[in-house]
Amino acid sequence: MPTPTPDPPCPLCGRPLVPGPSVDRHHWVPRSQGGHQAETLHRVCHRMLHRVFSDAELAERADTPDKARAHPDMARFIAWVRRKPADYVDWPEQPGRHGRRR
Repeated sequence: MPTPTPDPPCPLCGRPLVPGPSVDRHHWVPRSQGGHQAETLHRVCHRMLHRVFSDAELAERADTPDKARAHPDMARFIAWVRRKPADYVDWPEQPGRHGRRR
C-alpha cells in the first residue's frame, strides 16, 4: 500500500497543515478584487492577513505569500506563530462577521 503524500505546509508560516478547524481557504487576490484561486492556510494566519491588509492592499501588495511575509507586522506574527502547535486556533468561532461581534 503506497504511503499517502503529506499535505503541503502553510504557504505563509511553513508549519504543517492539520485538516479540521485550524485551516481556512484564502484567496490571495480577494474575490471582491476579481480573484478566483484559493489556497489552504492556517486559520490564525488567514485572520492575521485580513487584520493587516485591506482587500485592496491584498490585491496590490500581498497577492503572494512572499509579498505578505515581507510586511513587518506579518514577519513578527510569523516568528511568533511558528512556536505554536500546527493545530493552534487563536479564538473560538463566535457569531457575527469574521467570527466576532462588531
